[in-house]
Amino acid sequence: MSEKEEETPQRILVIDDHVLFRDGLVSLFRSTPDFQVVDQAGSVKEGIEKAFHHRPDIILMDFSLPDGTGLDATRAILDELPDCKIIFLTVFETDESLLTAIRLGAKGYMLKNVSSSSLIASLRALAQGEIAMSRKMMSRVLEFSRSMPVPPTNDRLNKLSPRELDILYELQDGASNMEIAQRLYLSENTVKHHIHSILEKLGVENRRQAGMIAKQLGVKKGKSTTVKK
Repeated sequence: MSEKEEETPQRILVIDDHVLFRDGLVSLFRSTPDFQVVDQAGSVKEGIEKAFHHRPDIILMDFSLPDGTGLDATRAILDELPDCKIIFLTVFETDESLLTAIRLGAKGYMLKNVSSSSLIASLRALAQGEIAMSRKMMSRVLEFSRSMPVPPTNDRLNKLSPRELDILYELQDGASNMEIAQRLYLSENTVKHHIHSILEKLGVENRRQAGMIAKQLGVKKGKSTTVKK
């Protein structure tokens, strides 16, 4: 009995809107006895529903889906299934998507051009507490972490005016000066002036770093912020 328990395969849910790709993964795992695909989904909504129903050990998920992103699904699934291991299998290679996925609790991030043997090896390593990620991806995470400024304290954030906090909030999503001006009913020159002031007060070099800090500290429109714990 104990031997059978040891051989119990890891149960996998595949979430991807490309049927051919999903079928390829199913075929791959069919010949791998320590893994079993329990179901497939092609959207965020369907993926969340099937995750709650099957409660899989592992979810392989694309970043871009018809009704949202894999990040949306990750938030919902991990709230209900905190022990589920979510691995992004995608064509998106941007630093922002990679880092956001890891921050949300994903246990891996791999590109779709990964070899079958590397994918299987990475999934097996998950059981040993490792992250399913190529060395190249891991080095990018480390490089980005080193380049990130030290988050400002609340004392420094308190130097921002309510209007500057409004603008800092918009920078989280990479809004342009024109977009911010339209949303806040300001001129572009006024927005530009405020952003210059924000960068100086936070001690950062560019608006992207300011936006990352806003995400880290949970900046709200025109309100004081607190550091997320």
